Amino acid sequence: MTKIKICGLRRKEDILIVNKYKPDYIGFILAFDKKRTIDINTLKNLYNMLDHSIKAVGVFLNQEIDYIKEALPYIDLIQLHGNEDEEYIKNLKAITNKPIINAYRLDKNADYLLLDNINPGSGEIFDWTTIKEYSKPIFLAGGISILNIEEALKLMPYCIDLSSGVEVNGFKDEEKIEEIIRKVREYE
Repeated sequence: MTKIKICGLRRKEDILIVNKYKPDYIGFILAFDKKRTIDINTLKNLYNMLDHSIKAVGVFLNQEIDYIKEALPYIDLIQLHGNEDEEYIKNLKAITNKPIINAYRLDKNADYLLLDNINPGSGEIFDWTTIKEYSKPIFLAGGISILNIEEALKLMPYCIDLSSGVEVNGFKDEEKIEEIIRKVREYE
């Protein structure tokens, strides 16, 4: 069964919604200067409200490993969205056994790969057919919404990763989240 990740949670209201509809994963943006970025203190507060049957993913972009280390108590997986190379991932794995999702590149040290638009969180679609090129489990992102979810599911990714496709006016929308989760669960 394809998993579901709702990314870019930043408010108490977002946590209440996901706790109700139970996606498999949620994402907290900890990369600096992104529109959905939260700080470590907000991460801690939101994580403590989260139903822990839902796995929390911390999303980072070219940050120091020490910053990721601060977030580790409040995340279950690490998602790297920058130019982190194999040496960086090797060093990160030396301090944690939490699974690592690496965006864009094939990396023998990552546990999962994330395929996304070059401008993450923009809602723009890219060529999803590239998913066939990879042997690791894929988190598929990039412009996925209720309008194209079935097309995305036909590619059989490990996980569908949504952000702007479940928002209204830049905020997570309960109806959109409920609808997309139901659609993914029914597809199988």
